Amino acid sequence: MVSITFFSSKTYDQAAFEQAGSESSQDLQFHFYDFQLNEQTAKMAKGSETVCAFVNDDLSKPVLEALASYGVKLLVMRCAGFNNVDLEAAKELSIQVARVPAYSPEAIAEHAVADDDSEPTLPQGVSAYA
Repeated sequence: MVSITFFSSKTYDQAAFEQAGSESSQDLQFHFYDFQLNEQTAKMAKGSETVCAFVNDDLSKPVLEALASYGVKLLVMRCAGFNNVDLEAAKELSIQVARVPAYSPEAIAEHAVADDDSEPTLPQGVSAYA
């Protein structure tokens, strides 16, 4: 069984990961917390091999040391940014770090206008000529 602890999670995170987990061939156990990861909350990851964090979580050396002491080996970021992760400390502690490599500018623009149903839209990648 693979145990994954999520910090700063929202209900939509939970729904998406639970659905993906139910479709996985691996036996996954999820622990979702809506509060941010910091030195005081790191203990909630005890027993998990993986922590899934977000952009405002504290991933400084003291927090990473705590996570390593609880057995965490992999840190997965649910964002493209990783400026909140002490990468040197992660390397020293043998914690692998993964992140979203990039966001699609087209998807962001589509999301910005997604609620405007007054104009029909074309599928992504299809050009219109007047």
